[in-house]
Amino acid sequence: MTNILAADIGGTNSRFAHFTAGQDWGLSLIKSKWLKTKGSASFGHLIKELGKSDFSLLPGQADIAVIAVAGPVERNVYSSPPFITWDIDISNAEKDFGFKRCLLINDFVAQAFACRSPVGRAAKKILPGENVSDAASAVIGAGTALGKAALMPDGSGGFTAIPSEGGHANFPFVSKEEFEFQEFLRRELKEDYVIANFVVSGRGLSYIHQFLTGEKIEPDEVTASLSADSETLIWASRFYGRVCRNYALEILALGGVFIAGGVAARAPVLLEHKAFMEEFRSSGTMSAILGKIPVFLITDQESGLWGAAYLGLQTLKQNK
Repeated sequence: MTNILAADIGGTNSRFAHFTAGQDWGLSLIKSKWLKTKGSASFGHLIKELGKSDFSLLPGQADIAVIAVAGPVERNVYSSPPFITWDIDISNAEKDFGFKRCLLINDFVAQAFACRSPVGRAAKKILPGENVSDAASAVIGAGTALGKAALMPDGSGGFTAIPSEGGHANFPFVSKEEFEFQEFLRRELKEDYVIANFVVSGRGLSYIHQFLTGEKIEPDEVTASLSADSETLIWASRFYGRVCRNYALEILALGGVFIAGGVAARAPVLLEHKAFMEEFRSSGTMSAILGKIPVFLITDQESGLWGAAYLGLQTLKQNK
């Protein structure tokens, strides 16, 4: 029996899971555990807190540990996540954390591989289309920030995931009203330009609502207040459709667009509102292509864990 420790370290929550795989190489989830990221002073402290909990797998018992983190990964061993106060360095993973074998990946690389797992196959179809099995897929999702990755065929029957930090690129505003919102955000954030992380994300919902209503409330409160004719919902849906469309075109995602992240999982109405569809399909030059691209919502909030485990299993199989 193969034991895999998967982790998904986000700006708000750090999720862990124990997976097993038998001779058929099928993944089974044994137990998961969520901890608050800000409740730990370091990654090492977080691992110690996990060890003190009722989690079913100790670091040294895992055949491989795959750590997904919400930030860019350098040299395959180091990450300084932009929305977490501490870094992760697995250069000496066994000595420092007890892992016999360890991989460090971007969190949306994990989400990309999740598309090949049971949670990806169970994703809810938001927009119909023609799913081309050997084409690129776009994976995108709003949570604390906006994550992106591309899942590409590797030429030998498998897939490889390409990370992105596109959430840190500036957001494309396109109308007089939207330019006014952009100026509002620049004043609020004291930034020279507005990045997508501040528009399509949990905090983005709060900023949109504040701009339109004058009311400053938390993202969960905004989500609870959304109604079909809510201007906040229309704006947020349109912005979500825009980032999905742009990324789908950038990588020609004929394999589909998979939306992950806590914002859409908790408020699927953002994708179900007609403003999302209208914006996603809108293009003066590529509407025919966009009309063929299906859009899916991954509703399982532990999808990153499944993706990390999928990569861990693939790595073990390749080195068998």
